[in-house]
Amino acid sequence: MRQIVLDTETTGLSADSGDRIIEIGCVELLNRKLTGNNLHHYVNPERDSHEDALKVHGISNEFLRDKPKFAAIADELIEYLRGAELIIHNAPFDIAFLNKEMERLGRPPITSVVAGVTDSLVMAKEMFPGKRNGLDALCDRLGVDNSSRTLHGALLDAELLADVYINMTRGQDALLIDSGDAPGEAGAAEVLDLRQFDLPVLQANEQEAQAHEGVLADLDKASKGRTVWRSLSGATA
Repeated sequence: MRQIVLDTETTGLSADSGDRIIEIGCVELLNRKLTGNNLHHYVNPERDSHEDALKVHGISNEFLRDKPKFAAIADELIEYLRGAELIIHNAPFDIAFLNKEMERLGRPPITSVVAGVTDSLVMAKEMFPGKRNGLDALCDRLGVDNSSRTLHGALLDAELLADVYINMTRGQDALLIDSGDAPGEAGAAEVLDLRQFDLPVLQANEQEAQAHEGVLADLDKASKGRTVWRSLSGATA
């Protein structure tokens, strides 16, 4: 499965009001592994960034003057993204800007060439209800080193988000062994059959059980008492 973790920097917050993309950073994951086949462009937005946006990304208007316009990179971007699942933090924001750039060129929306879009912010809110779920907060929570992130940058943020996404979905890891690590046909992967192992069952200790109850209480509070375990316990009482 091919996934592209994508981030953009922009001149401001509203694509509909004429703000433009100034930087695109893409990181490729193949079967949940970083490939190094990344895509990165600075883009001349043909307008100045808002002062507040400059404070966020630090990319000066002068720096962008000689960079290619979006029209010049559109074909490369489309072919790079084609058929992949996009992973974006707060996806509606970036997708709105990408689709608006495509609209200016008379091209179909970017969503028409990809397999789908996953919003990692929505995932994070479901996993950590009531918590801060910005990229920095998730890096801290999941042990991803973000010490080099002093300003927002599309490629750096995409690389950090790739690590965050892999950590958030670690329970979805396929039990596969690369052909380079195990016998098998070249380029193939072998499924690991867990039935050959005697797997121990480790019971939670008292401290772990209390921590688990704390998480359940947070989820119950965030859902205003509509959690499944509350309804089931009420039905069996």
